[in-house]
Amino acid sequence: MQKDFYEKIINFLLGASWAIVLFGALITFKLFISFSFILAILSTLFYIIFSLLFLLILDAFLVNKQRLQEAKKQTKLLEKIYAKHTK
Repeated sequence: MQKDFYEKIINFLLGASWAIVLFGALITFKLFISFSFILAILSTLFYIIFSLLFLLILDAFLVNKQRLQEAKKQTKLLEKIYAKHTK
């Protein structure tokens, strides 16, 4: 199955977002560890939760695109069946 340009962009952004989540969490932890360990943990958790929400939004775009493609296929099939039975 060939992917269109939209799906390629979304998949690239999903992969890049996972890298940003991992490295960003490490950097956030290292930045805040000088203040206190608890603050570093809490800020890292906040960063991870916010980043994962962004990942969910990107994944929702991809799922909705696939749902739309399936609905178009089903509509074509239903139109063929309807045209066949109404003749």
